[in-house]
Amino acid sequence: MFPNMDPKKLEKMAKQMGMEMENIDANRVVIESGEKEIIIKNPQVSKIKMQGQETFQISGEIEEKGKISDEDVEIVSQKANVSKEEARNLLEKTGDIVSAIKESQK
Repeated sequence: MFPNMDPKKLEKMAKQMGMEMENIDANRVVIESGEKEIIIKNPQVSKIKMQGQETFQISGEIEEKGKISDEDVEIVSQKANVSKEEARNLLEKTGDIVSAIKESQK
């Protein structure tokens, strides 16, 4: 919330303003949407409760991944003549169907 500020001082200030603040010890945060997945590594997570409403503040190393559909896995599996698990791994590695099929032929 405030960079370079001591978390204890920040908590004290928040309490004076009627806010409850709690730090959450997390290893990883994953946000899933319809098209992609956002992974936050080494996150700093704070839960803030004010006027009966809870909000979360998350910061860390961000990595975005496109979701892999079952249809894509099926296509790569058939065209490359590999298992569905191997097809999914190829798609994760390369990011698209054509590259995954070419990668399987190496």
